Amino acid sequence: MKIALASDHRGFEFKNVVARHLSDMGHEPVDFGTQNGNDSVDYPDYGRKAAEAVSTGECVRAVLICGTGLGMSLIANKVKGVRATVCHNPFTVEMSRRHNDANVLCLGVDVIDHQLLEEKLKIFLETEFEGGRHARRVDKIMDAESS
Repeated sequence: MKIALASDHRGFEFKNVVARHLSDMGHEPVDFGTQNGNDSVDYPDYGRKAAEAVSTGECVRAVLICGTGLGMSLIANKVKGVRATVCHNPFTVEMSRRHNDANVLCLGVDVIDHQLLEEKLKIFLETEFEGGRHARRVDKIMDAESS
């Protein structure tokens, strides 16, 4: 599965760790930047590119990283067809997939439990959307894009 990756300067090194985990799991990470952690950059520039790759179908999902994950989620959710969630533990990752059909996972390098990273990625990539009553709710979220 092709997975878009993006980070700001705060998340740069962590993004590389995520990329290695994704590769080890048999996925193809596609890096949308930033390309170094030394220069201060604006997270919307990179998060938007990765979210657009999900929106167009170039990538199936994305993992976006900044200090808290909040900024990346804000920009990603501005892109049509994207359902980005900030998740801090395995349970919220699972529910974001099962109930919200999240296609973008936003992580905060300053707040994440780094020991649980691989588990969170696995859950995000392997958990199926339940559909049913949740599909109706997701449809309502997606309908709000045209408002």
